[in-house]
Amino acid sequence: MHNLTINAERLWETLMETARIGGTPKGGIKRLTLTDLDREVRDWFVAKCEAAGCSVGVDEMGNIYALRPGKDDSLPPIVCGSHLDTQPTGGKYDGVLGVLAGLEVIRTLNDSGYETNRPIMVVDWTNEEGSRFAPAMISSGVFGGAFDLDYAYGRADPDGETLGAELERIGYKGKEKIGEREFGAFFELHIEQGPVLEAEEKTIGVVTDAQGQRWYELTVSGQESHAGTTPMPLRRDAMMGAAKMIAAVQEIALRHAPHAVGTVGMVRVEPNSRNVIPGEVFFTVDIRHPDDTVLAAMDRELRAACGRIAEAAKLTLAMEQIWHFPPVAFDADCVAAVRQAAEESGHSHRDIISGAGHDACYVARVAPTSMIFVPCENGISHNEIENATFDDVAAGANVLLRAMVAMANA
Repeated sequence: MHNLTINAERLWETLMETARIGGTPKGGIKRLTLTDLDREVRDWFVAKCEAAGCSVGVDEMGNIYALRPGKDDSLPPIVCGSHLDTQPTGGKYDGVLGVLAGLEVIRTLNDSGYETNRPIMVVDWTNEEGSRFAPAMISSGVFGGAFDLDYAYGRADPDGETLGAELERIGYKGKEKIGEREFGAFFELHIEQGPVLEAEEKTIGVVTDAQGQRWYELTVSGQESHAGTTPMPLRRDAMMGAAKMIAAVQEIALRHAPHAVGTVGMVRVEPNSRNVIPGEVFFTVDIRHPDDTVLAAMDRELRAACGRIAEAAKLTLAMEQIWHFPPVAFDADCVAAVRQAAEESGHSHRDIISGAGHDACYVARVAPTSMIFVPCENGISHNEIENATFDDVAAGANVLLRAMVAMANA
């Protein structure tokens, strides 16, 4: 195994090849889940996996499984993977790296004629991003038992198209029952999406835990009125109330520093006219922390603050938590396998907590799981300028290869 090394040039070329499917003028990717571009990259992935000698299956949620046989196919496979869908202004590496590095692991094993004891498998998970169909990571969530199939099929995009109907439309609503496949272990290679590795000049992040998350949707209702004739004391301005609630999100996150974060990422104002006092504001809140007790305290503080602000301004508040994702502690043996693979490869590394949610977090409910991070430039992700270096991509893929082979032969 010590002589096994991925073909870094081939992996890089593969990343650049898929980046053209949905490529944007600014160098990123817009490949929303279950669009025609998603179907195109799925078809590409299936063809490449079959060309590498894999058997390919698709389940009810459109998750794609590419299996390379081992010496003992009665044993559950060692699996890796991530996602091929992107944000509306996504980059070349988020998710995509984890899938294509898995393909490269299989190609490398084929090139060397290396036969693992357990089978090796790579997965493309549907709708990890959640940018078209909320919540995020819904397919791995169904796989891990967090959501049921009917709930997932009923998720609608802003145009009213449902996830189930769009799976059918692009031809990826598979017959295989989701969750029937057993994993011996699961690894996900990903860019860090944060600045820590780059700042500390570390090549590999050994991911031990993932932050918990809560997502909310809030609607603040007041009274539309003329902007020029309504005195300030008589206004029921939904926008001003929402602005104070948005500021409260930041204050709560800062109170629970250093690990807490809070974000308002979407705002809709009605009627959205320059000379009308806003009568309704819809906005989203995302709060995160690696300790579920602290996350629960942030939840209580958010609800109390928003309630006080609405009452003081004579506004109506509708607040719904649409998603709660508890913190995840990854499997100790899988984490150790990643750490050992980094050491054997000679790469600098550090333990790290994931601030983002990943498919691995839901897979961890049903299989031993860990993650591998590599740096991204300035910590920027979910952005067309997202960037990772050739050397770091290769290093991450080699650590993935070593960790998977070690577990497959254990």
